[in-house]
Amino acid sequence: MASGTVKKLVADRGFGFITADDGKDYFFHRDGLDRTLDFDRLVGGEKVTFEVESNPRGPRAVKVAAA
Repeated sequence: MASGTVKKLVADRGFGFITADDGKDYFFHRDGLDRTLDFDRLVGGEKVTFEVESNPRGPRAVKVAAA
């Protein structure tokens, strides 16, 4: 499981980006959040853990949870 920080949220569209501790950025969608996280309460700079999933558009963060 990877860890990182929420970099940017696009609340009205339901997605955002996470910067992993290794410096790579990953897209995530609100559907990819763990049940313990509420997208509407998520803020930039929050520490999270996640798994990386292959996607036709590139890697994406799933199972995003509070760190």
